[in-house]
Amino acid sequence: MKFIHALPKSAKVNWSLRHDVLRIIYSGAILSILSYGAPVWIERLQWNSNALKLKQIQRLSNIKIAKAYRTTSHEALCVLTGITPITTELENLAQMYHITHRKEQEGTYDAPKYYRKWPHPAEAIELKDSDDMNYMIEIYTGSSKSEKGVGSGIAIFIDRSLTFQLRYKLAEKCSNNQVEQLAIVKALGKVRDLHQLQRNQ
Repeated sequence: MKFIHALPKSAKVNWSLRHDVLRIIYSGAILSILSYGAPVWIERLQWNSNALKLKQIQRLSNIKIAKAYRTTSHEALCVLTGITPITTELENLAQMYHITHRKEQEGTYDAPKYYRKWPHPAEAIELKDSDDMNYMIEIYTGSSKSEKGVGSGIAIFIDRSLTFQLRYKLAEKCSNNQVEQLAIVKALGKVRDLHQLQRNQ
């Protein structure tokens, strides 16, 4: 808190350090302090009183970075600054530690990518008009994460007739968003294969 309160000397509204510089200060200093030993005490964040203390610290940092009003909510500040909410960030760090340091918990970890470096859909996707598809395709995807497990399902209709039903089971550590994304990727891959098969025929 003392470190954060020292930032106003260099984070004025009209003149100050740039937003990206303040982000570096947050990532290199403040986040390092908050995440120290997180794999040991991460389960204590289940108590709202503990999580609230961390959110208050991150909120003060985000106000300095975004140069926003003090009445701005914690969630809105995270969106404005592009900084992951502190509880989610600490859970990811703890999960990464367990995956990389404990052999009994094998798995993969997708490191977050700064949102400004995300590829823009208009630049990554090329749309073409094609006359060689003479059938209509409808795709429905769904996901589920519960005590029974994590999985996704896909239903593909061709000319309003149910043609394919696909199901996938994922590791329990996968989030619901990951399950949804996998279903979409698998469905698009199936459509690509169907389209390629028809072209070869």
